Amino acid sequence: MSSIEMPAPVMPIEPAELAGASPYPLAADRDFSLIRWMAGISRASGALATLALLLMALSMCYEIFSRYLFNSPTAWATEISGYLLVATVFFGLAAAQASNSHVQVELWIDRLSAPVRLRVELLCQWLALLFCVVLGWQMASFNVREYLNDTRDWGLLSTPQWMPELAVSVGMVVFCMSILVDLYRLNPPAQAWRRWLTPALLALLAAALVALGANTVPMAGGGRFDWGMALIVAVLLVCAWAWSGARTLAHVVLVVGGCAVLYGLARGQSLGWIAVLLVASMMLLLFLGVRIGVALGLVGLFGVYFLLSRPQLSLLAERAWSSTNTFTLTAVPMFIFMGGLLLRSGITAGMFDALVRWFGRAPGGLAHASAGASAVFAAVSGSSLATAATLGKVACPDMIERGYSPRLTYGVAAAGATLGILIPPSIPMIIYGTTVGASVTHLFLAGMLPGLLLMACFMLGALVWALAVPGSAPVARAYTLREKLSASRGMVPFVAIIGAVLGSMYTGVATPTEAAAIGAISAFVLCLVRRQLSWRALFEIAHDSAKVTALLLLIVVGAGIFSWVFDYLRLPREVVNLIQGADLSPALIVAAMVLAYLVLGMFVESIAMMLMTLPVTYPIAMSLGLDPIWFGVFLVLMIELGLITPPVGMVLFVLRSMNEKARFTDIIRGALPFVLIILLFLCLIYIYPQIVMWLPQQVK
Repeated sequence: MSSIEMPAPVMPIEPAELAGASPYPLAADRDFSLIRWMAGISRASGALATLALLLMALSMCYEIFSRYLFNSPTAWATEISGYLLVATVFFGLAAAQASNSHVQVELWIDRLSAPVRLRVELLCQWLALLFCVVLGWQMASFNVREYLNDTRDWGLLSTPQWMPELAVSVGMVVFCMSILVDLYRLNPPAQAWRRWLTPALLALLAAALVALGANTVPMAGGGRFDWGMALIVAVLLVCAWAWSGARTLAHVVLVVGGCAVLYGLARGQSLGWIAVLLVASMMLLLFLGVRIGVALGLVGLFGVYFLLSRPQLSLLAERAWSSTNTFTLTAVPMFIFMGGLLLRSGITAGMFDALVRWFGRAPGGLAHASAGASAVFAAVSGSSLATAATLGKVACPDMIERGYSPRLTYGVAAAGATLGILIPPSIPMIIYGTTVGASVTHLFLAGMLPGLLLMACFMLGALVWALAVPGSAPVARAYTLREKLSASRGMVPFVAIIGAVLGSMYTGVATPTEAAAIGAISAFVLCLVRRQLSWRALFEIAHDSAKVTALLLLIVVGAGIFSWVFDYLRLPREVVNLIQGADLSPALIVAAMVLAYLVLGMFVESIAMMLMTLPVTYPIAMSLGLDPIWFGVFLVLMIELGLITPPVGMVLFVLRSMNEKARFTDIIRGALPFVLIILLFLCLIYIYPQIVMWLPQQVK
């Protein structure tokens, strides 16, 4: 964000400024020097995240080429790539915050008037700052202990751990600065002394926490409370009053104080009451609009501080580090980066044009082409949102221009976009496999056949729609074989990239994680060949990829803290025992899980929904004797439902953003028949699990 010196006096933002998609005004003339300085640091942090992502791609590709072309594997690439992922995530958090990219549930807050939404946004940001300050404090303390103990990595490099962990500590500090910038811009205080009181108090807080040292210091009389947390809460309450007023202070006290009292009273109660409290407080924070990763982390923070026999705040730092320092997860930014490069290359239009000619003779031919294009793009992107953006930009305008009804157009586009996370490669499959310890390669194999069958089901649904609803599709047109073969040249780049990604993976040349880097480099070369890429554009694509990676893996960090509390309290085991004692049939239990995911998908972002529920649903699935690979595909299908289930389906919003003339009601009504198709497909793979398991069973 650019900014210039702020004149005095400063007036609060007008309600009209909150009417847009982002609640954060970019009125740089309201910034005073310190805010401008912090905003500049946030931009620099985003640039570091971008550089780390590019270096990650280069190091992974260097390892592959060195190993297989020169028979000289490196001793550093895997370890360094994991550290670069950590840097990408935590340096990227501030950039994601500055662009208001962190995911929130907007079902309720979008219905508020502008002044009320301002108050809610202020509350959400102060809660986020509380979590980030505590996590930053614990991470810095963890950093110091690792330095003093000279802790080293188990890898070949034997890296002193404090060095890569420093990216987490510094990244959290800059993240806090970015939140402060948004808090100031939401409601800048008019008096100069109020403007300076908050940064002065935060500086004193930092000095006090340093003076307390790396270990938690109990307050006088011992017990649960410590001076560090007491100082953090007291200082932030005063800061909330100084910058946001007494009303916001009252809101923060109500939420934080209410949760503290309820969690304190819940300690020692039955696990059922504790489970209800955890879930209820989570849903409250989500509906308030607290960003999903922060909401998960806050509930985990309250849990480790109040529900355990003694507080274990150091767990926050350990989970933040271990959740992201995983080489397998480096595939996430690589697939996101690859999708951005493919969109930039412009090859998607040629692919769609080729499929139009092959399917043009069938009723609703462009709808079939849209579903087929989704499957092809899914095989190289790993992201449903990237697939939806591609279809919304390439397929939907063409279909409407040729006479297709908006409902059929956006319905089949929304359904096809869900294939982005089922047909390999798949980002949710990578996160699922990393979380539960399942083979990512086998998950990818398991998703192939169901993905192709589901694509065929979408095509069948589009065919029935075109035949049953008059006027939904124009008269089909036949193309000559010469036209089909000529247009098929547009498929060659996709076939080449699919061959590079999946071929390198299944021939053993690269792991699934390394194959993502091969795909990113292949897409980069394709952009260069087509002369569609400048250095500036490359940096912008990498910057956007770093922001998306940061917001996704912040959810992973929050879910890691949240799930640890669940596991420590033995809640999953108790749920499994309860279900086993009820003697319910496996089919009924699976149906109940489908219903739960269907409801959650209406309100909660897909990756967060998966990570929130895995601590409970995965043990249940294992107790039923379900295969972890089958359950992974089942879970991805449930995520697909969440992506197109109103009111919070992310794919629906992406399609709406691609075309200003599209009516959101048309997109929703178009997607609903395909929700039914996915539910029926779930029944099919439950009755015939070999649809999922046949391919993985062929690979030992």
